[in-house]
Amino acid sequence: MSEYQGVLVFCEVFEGRLTSVSLELLGTGRRLAGELKTSFQAMLLGSPLDKAPDEAIICGAEKVYVADDPGLKDSLTDSYLPVMEKIIKQVCPAVVLMGQTNMGRDLIPRLAYRSNSAAVLDCVALAIDGDTKRLLMTKPVFGGNAYAVQICETNPQFATIRAKSMAPAIRDESRKGEIIKLQADLDLSRVQTRLIERKTEIAGIKLEDARVIVCGGRGIGSAEGFKQLEELARVLKGAVGASRPACDNKWASDNVQIGLTGKIVSPELYIAVALSGSSQHLSGCSGSKVIVAINKDAEANIFKVAHYGIVADWKKAWPSFAGKVKELMK
Repeated sequence: MSEYQGVLVFCEVFEGRLTSVSLELLGTGRRLAGELKTSFQAMLLGSPLDKAPDEAIICGAEKVYVADDPGLKDSLTDSYLPVMEKIIKQVCPAVVLMGQTNMGRDLIPRLAYRSNSAAVLDCVALAIDGDTKRLLMTKPVFGGNAYAVQICETNPQFATIRAKSMAPAIRDESRKGEIIKLQADLDLSRVQTRLIERKTEIAGIKLEDARVIVCGGRGIGSAEGFKQLEELARVLKGAVGASRPACDNKWASDNVQIGLTGKIVSPELYIAVALSGSSQHLSGCSGSKVIVAINKDAEANIFKVAHYGIVADWKKAWPSFAGKVKELMK
């Protein structure tokens, strides 16, 4: 086990820029490497990567392994996996971190299996055990009702982190680092998935990046009701989310569903309107800094996690609530 050392993070790139969760990975990875007194490295795959490798150094990486290849431009697991496996075998890191994204949850378990190790997904806190120097990985369990701290006894130690759960990297333009360019050497005949079509939806602030989210549930009752939520979200410069029942009823788009089967969010302010607070939904929003709930059922589960609550029919409470918020935002 002694040959494994260093912290390695995988940074996702979108349109030539590091994603927000990648900035959190860089901040967390640098902190952990400092506590372990070891090296800190990043790997970037895709095409084109533009200035993203330089940005990774500015954000704290000492070395950046880069595979800029046209065969990686579609971000397919089949093409990323062999390249990442090769980098990990070359670097021999003690810790490998990725974001809890579609890509992260698909890749990390496969990489852990191929490395004869294990992975812990959806971590909301990472620390170093003072005695063993192993990674302490904290994640929600039982639908977000409790937290478990887990340790991996094999190397590398793999983990994904939940977006908005950790502090992003502090930029320092004076930082210097090494960019190591690698050949992907992809065998495209072994890539069994193909990107047939990409559809871009024009939207406002991405749900995962929003500082404020106004989320509606089954009790909203219609697509018209969600338009009222959208109006307040615009005032707060936030985004609109929805529970699964609301999406199933087509009152909101499937891509704004929050929960275990939807998106995991951690905004500064989460306004939950007319939703009961099922364990599935709470698993998607429990990382919110402040939760405000409006529900006519005083026994609704959402009030067990809400910091502030209004027990009332949302249709009656909304005009005065939204009006006061708009007044404060002026």
